[in-house]
Amino acid sequence: MFSKILRWLFAVIALAIISAAGWLYVAPPPISRIAAGFTAKILCSNVFLGHRNPDEVLAQDVQSVGNPVLKLISYSVDEKAATVSAGLLGFVGRQTAVYRPGLGCTLAPDGDVAAVKAIDIPAASPVMDGNAPWPQGDTVSNAQSTKVANILDDSSLTGPGFRAAVVVKNGQIVAEHYAKGFSKETPHISYSVAKTINAALLGTLIKNGKLSPEDKGLFDSWKNDERSQIRIADLMSMSSGLDYNEETGDLNTRNQMLFLKSDMAGFIASFPLVHPIGQVFNYSTGTSVLLSRIWQNAIGDPAAALEWPRKVLFEPLAMHSSVLETDESGTFAGGSYVYASARDYARFGQFLLQDGVWNGNRILPEGFVSWMHDPSEASKRYGRGQVWVKGPDGGVADDENPDKGYDLPADTFWLLGFMGQSVTVIPSQALVIVRLGLTPDSARYKPQAMVQAIMKSL
Repeated sequence: MFSKILRWLFAVIALAIISAAGWLYVAPPPISRIAAGFTAKILCSNVFLGHRNPDEVLAQDVQSVGNPVLKLISYSVDEKAATVSAGLLGFVGRQTAVYRPGLGCTLAPDGDVAAVKAIDIPAASPVMDGNAPWPQGDTVSNAQSTKVANILDDSSLTGPGFRAAVVVKNGQIVAEHYAKGFSKETPHISYSVAKTINAALLGTLIKNGKLSPEDKGLFDSWKNDERSQIRIADLMSMSSGLDYNEETGDLNTRNQMLFLKSDMAGFIASFPLVHPIGQVFNYSTGTSVLLSRIWQNAIGDPAAALEWPRKVLFEPLAMHSSVLETDESGTFAGGSYVYASARDYARFGQFLLQDGVWNGNRILPEGFVSWMHDPSEASKRYGRGQVWVKGPDGGVADDENPDKGYDLPADTFWLLGFMGQSVTVIPSQALVIVRLGLTPDSARYKPQAMVQAIMKSL
């Protein structure tokens, strides 16, 4: 009798486990899908673009973010299909990211891998002549600054999780430094530094007359309500008034958009207004994606739009390692997903320092860069055009002046990204400083001290 009861009990337990597993497979919790999507996407880009070891990427780039759920995610890489799949315990919330040359990696949240693969661009032109001098080539003068090199070798200044730094003075690299396992060829994720690159791409459409910062009626779904009054300028200054939550919780709007939605711009465009347009600063990766959709629509031809970043920005600036990635619908994820070498980020910083002129050719409208870093009406820390006019706050969100106590010129502006990415541009000093890494907010790291030390040493 006892053995029958045990068999019955084990059968009930087994049935419960199978039922629970089946339920999790069919209806996985959103947090498991977000964690799986993040893992698949980051692994895919670093494996296929960066040629890095996937186990190292999992530990250093994915799990270092700190969410305990990420410790339970397992993955598989299919080299032949150029895909990476990941899921909680291998199967719960499983998601797949797809690599395509020239467009990097894209997540397929609805599982439609074929739709992602259908979006493609022609092969890139040959890479630069490595013997040509920087910035058009990759040859750097031997006359490097020992003082700056010593600063970049000081971990108390470069911070925890440091990976790469490049310092440009008067248009020339005067020092650079790389952590073990990284080099001048390694592509690094931009996170929100992508916002400024995306703003420059939009600026190219302003230069040729296809767009204006004052444009309204930006999406068909907005034309019959108050959202019709949102300007491109409002999106650029993070003051659109749209309902959006970047900060609170793992299920915030940003994470839902990046890891659960096939059409990111469509998702964000569906949100209602909750603030007066142009008056309330609300940092929003989603509105940067809307800007991508706007400039891509302005080009008209979807295929030409996919080639636009390479054609008008990356190739002219010799940013040959740079890739701007899309979502499944073909919209560039202009708020988060550029992969580029530290030297390429330095090239872009130098381009902004030169007011959007490169090799004597004006790529951005005259004065556009100055407009970008003119303080916005809605924030003391953010500019009109997807740049910061104050440096990072070290994780102290209510710090109105994070540059207080540092001797930085008034014209300093910043391109900042999640986990410590920064490009500092100081036009009055003809100085650009790139610092890349994966530094958690808990470290309270601020690059202002490093920037100040470099500026004074030069």
